[in-house]
Amino acid sequence: MKEDMRLDATSNLPLREVVFLRLRQAILQGDLQPGERLMEIQLADQLGVSRTPVREAIRKLELEGLVSMKPRRGAEVASITIKDMQDVLEVRGSLEELAVELCCAKDDDSWIEELKKANKVFEAAVRSDELLIIADADVRFHDIIYKATGNKRLIQIINNLREQIYRYRLEYIKNDQARNELIEEHERIIGFISKKDRDGAKKAMRQHIANQEKDIAGAIQRHEG
Repeated sequence: MKEDMRLDATSNLPLREVVFLRLRQAILQGDLQPGERLMEIQLADQLGVSRTPVREAIRKLELEGLVSMKPRRGAEVASITIKDMQDVLEVRGSLEELAVELCCAKDDDSWIEELKKANKVFEAAVRSDELLIIADADVRFHDIIYKATGNKRLIQIINNLREQIYRYRLEYIKNDQARNELIEEHERIIGFISKKDRDGAKKAMRQHIANQEKDIAGAIQRHEG
């Protein structure tokens, strides 16, 4: 684990939320590795806070699936397993297919231009080679699709999975080739939605998620091996 875990002293958020966001970032970026124990005293010392906000943050991270509690070991960063990944992406895939289907049924196409611009931003992010920037640009692309559905329940369910999806998204974009393929996949999705081709859009989205599942599974297997 990296030693620099200092908090942003300028934040207006409650301390417990600042601690949570810092630990979350450390997990997602890999500063805290899967299987690494989360020692409250050690983390509190590194962050310069008491144990209470650290304990609260760990509980919240457990609810999001980023931390797991192990007998006789306590809290540790949750491992990335193929089964967990498949479970998350299976749900995400179904919601994404529903989202593009709903979008194809819309009469209003004004939002599609925003989607095209988002993919240009994503393309620029890929050239930056900064993982978090790339991941956030990808999130923005998909968020535009969710919003365009006008289905509040779909958006709510997706938001509940956001952190777990984000973790696997980061794993995927570590692959240089995958990043460039994502640009093309986004373009295909935009094309089918623009033509209001529901079947084509759903198939393109299905392949989009399947490619991620295959690549991440391979990365997990190589890590375990």
